[in-house]
Amino acid sequence: MFEQLGLIGCGLMGGSFALAMKNAGLVKRVVGYSKSPSTTSKARQLGVIDIEAPSALLAVSGADIVLLAVPVAATENTFKAIKHLITPNTLVMDVGSTKRDVVDAARRALREQVGSFVPAHPITGKEVSGVEFADPLLYSGKNVILTPIERTLPAQLAQAQAVWAALGCNVLQMTPESHDAAFAAVSHLPHLIAFAMMHGLVSQPQGQEYLALAGPGFRDFTRIAASDPHMWRDVLLANKEEVLAQSQIFQKTLQTMESMLTSNNVDGLVQMLEHASDSRADWSMASLKPKI
Repeated sequence: MFEQLGLIGCGLMGGSFALAMKNAGLVKRVVGYSKSPSTTSKARQLGVIDIEAPSALLAVSGADIVLLAVPVAATENTFKAIKHLITPNTLVMDVGSTKRDVVDAARRALREQVGSFVPAHPITGKEVSGVEFADPLLYSGKNVILTPIERTLPAQLAQAQAVWAALGCNVLQMTPESHDAAFAAVSHLPHLIAFAMMHGLVSQPQGQEYLALAGPGFRDFTRIAASDPHMWRDVLLANKEEVLAQSQIFQKTLQTMESMLTSNNVDGLVQMLEHASDSRADWSMASLKPKI
């Protein structure tokens, strides 16, 4: 059991982690800080945290486990704010959707204490944000990707694995580079496409009329376009090289299918549709472990 969780960012992800840790009996108290004092206050009122901290540094004071649940663009400044209280006995993790930029920020800001940091990406979330939506079961049954670096301390890595496993997660390990390449393909580009689809539709003169006719298929396809635009701005910019590489692959495939439509290439179109349909039917979340 940990004595104190220092929670920096009391929104959906951070709040859910705090509740999950409490429910699992893994922490005695939670000290929380958010950039918005009203968020920190609401987190205390909801029982997500026990003590409000006026700064990130004071949230870390006395903590033996620290979670950064802040936008990836704010990671480096957050590390700089707390680095003086990070010790070789502290476990520090994040929940960011990109990892190379987060690792680089940790190296620059934490320097000799970077070994205490275990980068983490839990594959979960909701289209809503805010501590009022915090859910102690948000992480249960989900994959969590850890991306340790050469300086990550073995004791902290073992602790991180044990914490996420105790929350009911399937813990996997990848390099930061492999992580970002993979999630550009399966998360970041799909979000970009969903945002583009919604923008393109509603920007048409009859867009709202078309939208009124949409059914469950459109709802499911565009669900992630309701995600936090500011968070996804940061993610897309942080991983733009990999996202653009995946976008080129997607555009090439789309152009091939468009060409088949133009030329009435029925056999070729059916072959591509069947390949996509069969691949989707055979896929299930967490059915395969990455080999990269």
